[in-house]
Amino acid sequence: MRHLLAAGLTLAVFPLCASSQTTSAVQQDQSVRINQIQIIGSHNSYHTGIAPHERQIIEQQNPKAMRALDYAHPPLADQLSGGVRQLEIDVYADTKGGRYAHPAIVDKVAAAGLSADPEFDPNHEMDKPGFKVMHVLNVDQRSSCHTFIACLTTVRAWSQRHPQHLPIFILVETKQRRPGTPSTENGPEAFTTATFDALDAEIRSVFSDREIVTPDQVRGSYETLAEAIQAPAGGSTAGARKAGGWPTLREARGKVVFLMDQRPVEAMYTQSHASLRGRVIFTNATPGAPDAAFTEANSASKAEIDALVRQGYVVRTRTDDGTEEARTNDHTRADIALSSGAQILSTDYPAAEPSKWTGFFVGMPHGLTARCNPVIAPAGCVDALLEPSAPK
Repeated sequence: MRHLLAAGLTLAVFPLCASSQTTSAVQQDQSVRINQIQIIGSHNSYHTGIAPHERQIIEQQNPKAMRALDYAHPPLADQLSGGVRQLEIDVYADTKGGRYAHPAIVDKVAAAGLSADPEFDPNHEMDKPGFKVMHVLNVDQRSSCHTFIACLTTVRAWSQRHPQHLPIFILVETKQRRPGTPSTENGPEAFTTATFDALDAEIRSVFSDREIVTPDQVRGSYETLAEAIQAPAGGSTAGARKAGGWPTLREARGKVVFLMDQRPVEAMYTQSHASLRGRVIFTNATPGAPDAAFTEANSASKAEIDALVRQGYVVRTRTDDGTEEARTNDHTRADIALSSGAQILSTDYPAAEPSKWTGFFVGMPHGLTARCNPVIAPAGCVDALLEPSAPK
């Protein structure tokens, strides 16, 4: 088998014309559901990299950490135009505003006698109340959008310009103080049920319910999400849709789907919201739990991933981590991910962003934005009818 990435990716290629040419995109959208495709996502999508003198400080104190942080992404809209269909956004609660406006790394640069790097927040967005977007507090805070609302507004604006896009999955990781640890003045806030209510409210302040695939829609008339996603995937009739299950592409084009990145917050987010009733974000749930529709399998085997997707779960997995694969052009992990049924493949190096060391990237065959899921796509699904090329 031939390698299909920049320097290699082994997988079985589904032909672009895998079924009769009489099949149209409109017809296919009526039968293919959003869990029956495979897309590329970006890891820490907001991350713009480390400024030069901040980098020097980090390298002196922790060169291993700097090695792992040495990646950057363009603005979110550019990533979407480049074919990414899953974005990851890390959020910190900032109820009063200003909590994260003065990163410690800036003072360390000054103390070392180095000239100041470009101001990380020239418009003082960090001074306002609301959820903030950054990677590592006090160390790695440079983002293409400093507030959660700004990130979401960028995504919605792109979506409005391209209303027929495949659904965009937005992975949300809540960065917070660990339970039981003391609160500090500029440390992360702890999340409570009220904090999660505020997070949902920020999402709904940007996107209307008709623009989101919500847990309530997927659950339908079933008691739990776990039951709904394992129901037989029928057509897209009104009766079948009311019963629940993942929506068809016809129902999901132009919409966003919110997913939780980490698992320990599951109990708090579902408190008073059994099976995610009334919630916006699908939890990274333990398979079999009442709220289980989405789960991560970042280090699982192909067999484990395939077993999950056959049960109806949407699965996210990683294709590379910490810049290591990108430095050595190692596609082993990406090979496994692309041959699996995982619907979301997360990378630091989408096709439009090859690594600076080796040209490593992760992309779909033939430059497509998405393909029919290699494990659970319905018979006759045609890759080229999903989204042949990324809209600009």
